[in-house]
Amino acid sequence: MKQRKWLAALLTLLLLAGGVLLLWNTGFFTCIGSLDAMRDYIQRFSPFSHLFYLMVQLLSVLIAPIPSNVTALAGAVLFGTWPAFLLTWIAVVSGSMLVFFLARILGQNFAERLVSQKVTQRYLDVIRRKRDVFLILVFLFPFFPDDLICILAGLTDIPARRFFLI
Repeated sequence: MKQRKWLAALLTLLLLAGGVLLLWNTGFFTCIGSLDAMRDYIQRFSPFSHLFYLMVQLLSVLIAPIPSNVTALAGAVLFGTWPAFLLTWIAVVSGSMLVFFLARILGQNFAERLVSQKVTQRYLDVIRRKRDVFLILVFLFPFFPDDLICILAGLTDIPARRFFLI
């Protein structure tokens, strides 16, 4: 089990570091303030722009400063509403499941490094008590810190399959 934790932590660190390094070196962070600049940035990776867009959306779940709303809008302009929606959905579900499993594998220490004590106190007990209804509401309404709640959900006894369906 300890070896599994180290492997999960190492792979996550490599994914995050590699993703941030790639975004930094390709000028992503200079484009995040403008829809046109973001669209041009994603388009530069053609013929792999769909795959790159998926990766950026996945990283937006893991790295807070990436504004997924700007990148999603740029994707809709580039690829059309439904293809961008599908790619964004795949990325968000994958990223949410990734942080859920990381919290499940790495435990409370991992969660405490990413989620503030205030957020943990506010939501963890509610997730445990209201589980399905609360998680559905979190994912439906934009004002919840849903990425952080996915981490906290990984600390509960909710089955992974049920979390995925929600």
